[in-house]
Amino acid sequence: MEEKHHAWEVGLERLRAVDWSGDWDYAFGHAQSRRLLMHEYLRRSALWSQACGAEDAWPFFDATEYLDAKFQLPSELAAELDQFLKEAAYGARKTCGAAVRLAELRAQNNTELPDLPDLYEPLILFYERGGEFLQDGAGFLDLTGVSIKLRGLQNHLTDMPFLTLGSSTLDALDAEGRISYYATADRRGPVLRRRLLRGEQRDEAFTQDMRWEPTDRLQLADEKKSDVAYTQIGDIEAAELIETTVEGISGA
Repeated sequence: MEEKHHAWEVGLERLRAVDWSGDWDYAFGHAQSRRLLMHEYLRRSALWSQACGAEDAWPFFDATEYLDAKFQLPSELAAELDQFLKEAAYGARKTCGAAVRLAELRAQNNTELPDLPDLYEPLILFYERGGEFLQDGAGFLDLTGVSIKLRGLQNHLTDMPFLTLGSSTLDALDAEGRISYYATADRRGPVLRRRLLRGEQRDEAFTQDMRWEPTDRLQLADEKKSDVAYTQIGDIEAAELIETTVEGISGA
């Protein structure tokens, strides 16, 4: 008989599996996806903080403190969580604890929660792909390999959603170099990308084999030698098209 796990157990086990020791090579290798995951967390955090009156605590806060001031974890879970937080990276302890607490609050089903996407899922995925981040006094977040600037709650409320969180899609976004993405106007062809790496230009297409392979199609389009015209698209739209390809392969 299949053993069932509580939502908090699943979340806590995921967090326990994170390498908090600071493997910089691993984090650098996932810099692009971690940037987008943090982008999405900041957007969701802005939405949640507005919904539960936690604007002053944005962006890294424990939603349960505002949703149910009397909420307490069961003693067994509280003990397990406390033990884990002693081992987790210091800067991630608050949000890790908050993720477990919100999962348990949702499971108890005693409090009406905002009808919003899961608050902490992008952040858990972020941690799984390279550990913690650092925040400086100037409002910059060092994500290891890339830094971003906090732009204020109202700005992040209107950010474009990044909802394609599948592991294959996130993996496909991670690569060295300066990257730009391209697609046809009807979005029916493959996603192409151009990478500038150590002074060398590389044009690649995301294939049905779920990997990037060299292509000359983008070069031909640039030189007006092809009837197929490619236009530059943003990385979030590229992720959506990549995930559509992945889902099509999986469903075949």
